[in-house]
Amino acid sequence: MREDQKNLFLAMGLSLLVIVTWQYFYAGPKQEQARQIAAQTQQAAPTAPGAPATTAPQTPGVAPAPTAGPAGAPSAATPEAAQTREAALAASPRIKIDTPALKGSISLRGGRIDDISLKGYRETVDPNSPNIELLAPANSPHPFYADTGFVGQPGSTIPLPKADTLWTADSTVLTTAKPVTLTHDNGQGLIFTRKIAVDDQFMFSVTDGVRNAGPAEVSLFPYAIVARRGKPKTDGYAVLHEGFVGIVGESRVQEYTYDAIEKETKSTRMMEGASGWLGFTDKYWAAVVIPDQSKNFKGRFTATGDGVKTYQSDVLLDVVTIAPGASAEAQTRIFAGAKETRAIDAYQKALGIKNFDLMIDWGWFYFITKPLFWLIDYIFGIVGNFGVAILIVTVIVKAVFFPLANRSYLSMAKMKAVQPQMEAIKARYADDKPKQQQEFMELYKREGINPIAGCLPIAVQIPVFFALYKVIFITIEMRHAPFFGWIRDLSAPDPTNLFNLFGLLPYDPTQLPLVGPFLALGIWPLIMGVSMFIQMKMNPEPTDPVQKQMFAWMPVIFTFMLGAFPAGLVIYWTWNNTLSVSQQYFIMRKSGVKVELWDNLGKLFSKSAKS
Repeated sequence: MREDQKNLFLAMGLSLLVIVTWQYFYAGPKQEQARQIAAQTQQAAPTAPGAPATTAPQTPGVAPAPTAGPAGAPSAATPEAAQTREAALAASPRIKIDTPALKGSISLRGGRIDDISLKGYRETVDPNSPNIELLAPANSPHPFYADTGFVGQPGSTIPLPKADTLWTADSTVLTTAKPVTLTHDNGQGLIFTRKIAVDDQFMFSVTDGVRNAGPAEVSLFPYAIVARRGKPKTDGYAVLHEGFVGIVGESRVQEYTYDAIEKETKSTRMMEGASGWLGFTDKYWAAVVIPDQSKNFKGRFTATGDGVKTYQSDVLLDVVTIAPGASAEAQTRIFAGAKETRAIDAYQKALGIKNFDLMIDWGWFYFITKPLFWLIDYIFGIVGNFGVAILIVTVIVKAVFFPLANRSYLSMAKMKAVQPQMEAIKARYADDKPKQQQEFMELYKREGINPIAGCLPIAVQIPVFFALYKVIFITIEMRHAPFFGWIRDLSAPDPTNLFNLFGLLPYDPTQLPLVGPFLALGIWPLIMGVSMFIQMKMNPEPTDPVQKQMFAWMPVIFTFMLGAFPAGLVIYWTWNNTLSVSQQYFIMRKSGVKVELWDNLGKLFSKSAKS
C-alpha cells in the first residue's frame, strides 16, 4: 500500500474516532437526558388524594420471604399524596440536625433520616443560591431517605416499629457532640431504641437496640435501607455512572442505572457476603448504608411500582434471637453527603469499609485517574487555583514523557530530511511496490528512523486525556472551581458563545433544536482550535488533496467537539498543544530541519489574498 494511502486511511480513522467519541460522550447522552426528562414529565404528576397508590406499602416485620427467612428488608412505603417539602416536614415532629457540614432533621414518625441539606454546597456558583438538598421525606415531591430497624420472621405477628410509628426522643437537636436516642415500646414486651450519632462531615452511626421484657424469645433480622421515589434527573453521560452502586463481599463494584435494574428479573438484584456497602450515587452526592463490616448480610437493589418507580438499596443481616430479659443491638452507618475524595478515603481507612473509594466513578483508568487527581489537588494546595494546577500538571506530564516525545520529534525531523531520497526511490521503483517498500525500510534502518514514532506522542496522551477528563468531570473538588476571568466553573463548558456574539444577543444557541449541541463554541474552544491549527501547520502539507482537506478540517472538528466539554479540559488541551508546538519547534531547529510553520502560514495567507 502506498504511503499516501496509508496516511489517508489513518486520517479517515482519526476523523471517525473523533465523531464516534463525540457521539458517545456528548451527543448521545444529551439525547438520552432529553428522553429521561420527557419521561419524568409524564410520570411525575403526584397521586391525587384518595387515589390508590401505585406501589402497595409493606409493613416492616412482614417481608416477602421463603420459609428460611426474609429475602430482603421491608419495601419502602408509597405516600398517598405528594406535598411540598415544607408541608411534608411539618407533618411530623422532628429532631433538628446541626453540624458543620449538614443541616436538616430526623422524623420522629418512623425514626427516619429524611431531611439533609449540605451547608458547604450550593446549586450554582452564585453564593446566594440555595444549598444542595440531598434527602427528603417520603411524602415530599422527591422522596429520598434512609431507614433502619428490625424485621420479623415470615408469618410473625409481633408488632414492630413501622413507617408511621411515633418515637420519643431524649433531645431536640442532634450535633456532633450530642447523639440522640429514640425509644418505642410495642406494648407486648419489646422495647426498641435507636441511637443516632453524626460526625463533622457526612457519616451517621445508627445503633438499633431491642430489649425483650416478654416471656418468650424473639427472632428478628436487622435491616437498613436507602430509598428514593421517582427517577432522579441524571446527566446521562456514558463516562459517569449515576444510580445504584455498592460492593458486597468479594464482588467487584456493582453499578446499575435506574433503567438497568428495571430490566433485571423481578426488577431485583440480589447479593450476599461479608463487608461492603450499598446505596445510590449521583454525580457529586451519594447516600449509602454500611452494615457492620464483620457480619454477613444480604444486599438488594430493587425497583417497584407500575407508574412512578420506587428504587431501593437495602441490606439484611442474619437473624438475632433475643431471650426473655436479654437485649440485642445492630449498628449501621449511613453516608449522606458530598463525594469528597479526602473524606471518603479517610472513612475507608478509619472504618475499614471495603473499596469505599469506588463510590467515586474513577473509571477504567483508575490507576491513572486517582493519582492524577491527587497530584492536581496537591498542587492546588500550593497555588490555590485548580486551573493553574492543571497547567502545572500538564508541564509535569510533558516532562515525564519528554524522552519519548523527543525521540518521536527527532524521528519526524529525520523523516523530513530524507524526503528527497524517498522521492528518488519512488521514481526508481515506480512499478515495483515490494521493492520500493524494501528500499524504504533499508533507508529507515540506515538513518535510524522509526516511521511510526510520530504517532507515539498522541498515543500516550490518550489515557492521560481521558483520566484528566474524568478528574475534571466527576470530582466534586472541581465543581464550581474558578480559573480566571469569565471561567467561574472548570467543570462546566465555557459560558461564552460565538453564536450569540459572546452574550450581546439575548438567547442561548445551544438550546436550538437539532443544531443546538453543535453550537457550544466559547472563547477557550476557539483558542484551542487556533493552537491545534498551528500544530498542524508545523509539518509539511500532504500532497494528496483528499488527505490535505481532512487535515485542514481536523482543527475545526475538534473545536466544535470540545466546545461542550468542561472548560478545564479545553484549557488543558490548549496548553498541551502550545507546549507541543514549542517542543517540536525547538527540536526541529536543533536538528537543522526546516520548520514548515511560517511557509505554510505564508501560503495560506497568500491564497487568501489572491482570493
